[in-house]
Amino acid sequence: MIGKLKGIIDSQGEDYVILDVQGVGYIVHCSGRMLQKLPRPGEAATLAIETQMREDSIKLFGFISETDRHWFRLLLTVQGVGAKVALAIQTVLDAAELAAAIGCQDKAAISRAPGVGPKLAARIVSELKDKAAPPGTSGMAGVWLAGLDGGKPAAAQDALSALVNLGYGRSQAMAAVADSVAALGEDAPASELIRQGLKELAR
Repeated sequence: MIGKLKGIIDSQGEDYVILDVQGVGYIVHCSGRMLQKLPRPGEAATLAIETQMREDSIKLFGFISETDRHWFRLLLTVQGVGAKVALAIQTVLDAAELAAAIGCQDKAAISRAPGVGPKLAARIVSELKDKAAPPGTSGMAGVWLAGLDGGKPAAAQDALSALVNLGYGRSQAMAAVADSVAALGEDAPASELIRQGLKELAR
């Protein structure tokens, strides 16, 4: 099993990249979002790899972070979600946004992905709501598990409400507030979290 590859970006396709590792070109399938984040051809890259073995093929799926690979694995545990659908979801939602969507049961956000209907989106948020903490529970996951959508912290809840009132989607705003709390600390006042959240949303 291959867990990580480090090499040079050779070329990119519609849903894959060819990574040259000491003269061997590995075809690694990636989400559209991941492909946009990868270095240009000729530059070095390190990818966390998920290997899928079938009777007639071996497929490699690549991720820039362990957190992204963790989400891919979680999505595959849901009935009806294959690798293609999981990558489609990770194309429209990054890890923080996906955690936020599941945390607040935002089926609409997940159903934006091609191939994901309302029933499958409902199954995803239902089955993953208690499993969706990435390793280390940092960033979005740490805040979500601390109760961002529940009873604490109050400043984060206020910031979340403010961003939603400004017209941002709930899962999008939740991810921004989570990143803001991770950057500024859980004791940061709502005003600072709102300011930082707007910066996150403007990126």
